Amino acid sequence: MVLQQHKIVFGGSMGAGKSAAIKTLSDIPVIETEAINTDINRHSKYSTTVGIDYGEIVLEDDTKIGLYGTPGQDRFDFMWPIICKGAIGVALLIDHSNQERLQELQTFINAFQSYSENIVIGITHLDQQADQVLKIYREWMALHHYNYPLFAVDARQKDDVLLLVEVLITAVETRSLEML
Repeated sequence: MVLQQHKIVFGGSMGAGKSAAIKTLSDIPVIETEAINTDINRHSKYSTTVGIDYGEIVLEDDTKIGLYGTPGQDRFDFMWPIICKGAIGVALLIDHSNQERLQELQTFINAFQSYSENIVIGITHLDQQADQVLKIYREWMALHHYNYPLFAVDARQKDDVLLLVEVLITAVETRSLEML
């Protein structure tokens, strides 16, 4: 069987788990472009992605997926369209523990919907602030007329991250069938 090459991008807020998600899924050692975080006011993590993270996963049907992670800081937003070029979809990860989570969700939807119509949203770090659940995101998305799949995910759990990838692939396959 011939391997098919596809590209999925992980975008979203700084510290939301994009690098962790790629590491969780990748069948190869992940190529990272980490640097010391100089924006401690925004997030307390030690290092942050300043270029591209890259990993690969081969699915059961031998489909090969390239996993690309974007930097989460808006000062690197010039890289987002470059990284998204040719992607079959984007998994946006939003850090629920961030007080500005809905504003960040709006920012990333606004940015990434121009690069791909195939978007899935993963809300991370729900364990750190359990006072509100996915309901606030669903209500916010309904208010703003967004209809993207939305899931609670732990970027360190393979099944959670794989669900995001499978939703993106299923959307592409469904569109292909509709065109027949």
